[in-house]
Amino acid sequence: MSSAAPAVPAINGAAFTVGLVAARYNPALTDALLDTVRGQLLDAGVKPGRLEVIRVPGSAELPVAALWLAESGRCDCVVALGVLVKGDTAHHRIVGQAATDALQRVALATRIPVINGVLVVENARQAVARCHPRTGRGPEFACAALAMAALKRAQGGRA
Repeated sequence: MSSAAPAVPAINGAAFTVGLVAARYNPALTDALLDTVRGQLLDAGVKPGRLEVIRVPGSAELPVAALWLAESGRCDCVVALGVLVKGDTAHHRIVGQAATDALQRVALATRIPVINGVLVVENARQAVARCHPRTGRGPEFACAALAMAALKRAQGGRA
């Protein structure tokens, strides 16, 4: 896991509405990731009523739900969360790449930032490390969402 995440200045999230789309697949892992992202956003000042959460069956369904939130006009940013762990085939990589490509297309088509929080890992140890509340990727996803919402606002977008 990379430890070279960029330093992000503290951003007051009180003005933002953030959509969270999370897969139900690998629930212990994805729920931990969702809880961490939600907690970080609340700690940054996002009001509980300004967090919209949609749960979908798996990571392949994340892009369409992200599109629904982005097109709704309610969200300043959307965070898509899923955990894909290698099994006996390359299916986890195929789904991960497809989700990544589709989430980027949602962001470009709607001009709403979409943070790709889909983790594609080789084993359970990697998955647990990346979903852990203190050492995982959740805080990075939350900070990226706030940074992009603030940047969008600075560029004349709604916030």
